[in-house]
Amino acid sequence: MFAEPSFRAFLATHPVFRTEEVLRYLGAAGTTEQTRRNLLHYHVRSGHIVPVRNGLYATVRTQDRPDSAPVDPFLVAARSADDAVLTHHTALSLHGYAYSVTQRFTFLTERHMRPFTFRGQHFTSVPFPPALIRRGAARFGILTVDRAGVNIDVTGLERALVDVLDRPDLGGGWEEIWRSLESVPYFDLDEVVEYALLLDNATTAAKVGFFLEQHRMSLLADERHLARLRAHRPKGKHYLDPAAPRGSGSRRPGRLVPQWNLVVPVDVIERSWEEPGGADRLSGEPPAGPDEANAPHGGDLPA
Repeated sequence: MFAEPSFRAFLATHPVFRTEEVLRYLGAAGTTEQTRRNLLHYHVRSGHIVPVRNGLYATVRTQDRPDSAPVDPFLVAARSADDAVLTHHTALSLHGYAYSVTQRFTFLTERHMRPFTFRGQHFTSVPFPPALIRRGAARFGILTVDRAGVNIDVTGLERALVDVLDRPDLGGGWEEIWRSLESVPYFDLDEVVEYALLLDNATTAAKVGFFLEQHRMSLLADERHLARLRAHRPKGKHYLDPAAPRGSGSRRPGRLVPQWNLVVPVDVIERSWEEPGGADRLSGEPPAGPDEANAPHGGDLPA
């Protein structure tokens, strides 16, 4: 086929790619769109590439079999959309600071995409936060890094810290979040605070403030950082835990941390997963009563 050498050159530099990428690449060689699509189908049938999902493919190295060829899940997530950005726990994992290995991968995109599974690994897209889009700051804290010779986008550690506190469901739960973030040797706290405030969410500001204060010594958080976040804390009691799904019962018992107006689960305050004598802790008020534990979460509550 006329475009065969060009196609093989493309595969050599694209371990994971979308249909529009290869069609655009081959179009430069002067082939018709039908010829390009025929080439794509030929290489699937020949086992040179494997479909990951509709419109997404992975290249099979010559020494590998199509059904067992290794496919990098970080590249799958990062190449799933033209604007994809690895985020939340996936970002921590790519940077080497996730406490646990997971088979779940999350990426930001403005495209509406359904979750998909490939070889037992689960891929989920989430939208860019509307508050960032309104402020023209959707790309705040995003880095471009090399992965197997491919440039991919990933949130930096500072944005990842805030994101997993904002969405613990995408961070692996509180123990995983705490252990992962505690393994990071350094954060630019000015950037952490700036990003947290860009999200324009009082509960998130309080969560970040609580975390920084609990780790004040190890992260070198000073009053300047905490005061900026404290100024944006909720007016009433909000909750570290997200609201429980309907029918699944109330939130876990928590204690009010008054300086943040934040009710925090006891195991998070005490870091119950640690051996005794761990890092400095924040103490709170006695456990919240049943009425408080079932109070609404989200908007400002009456003082």
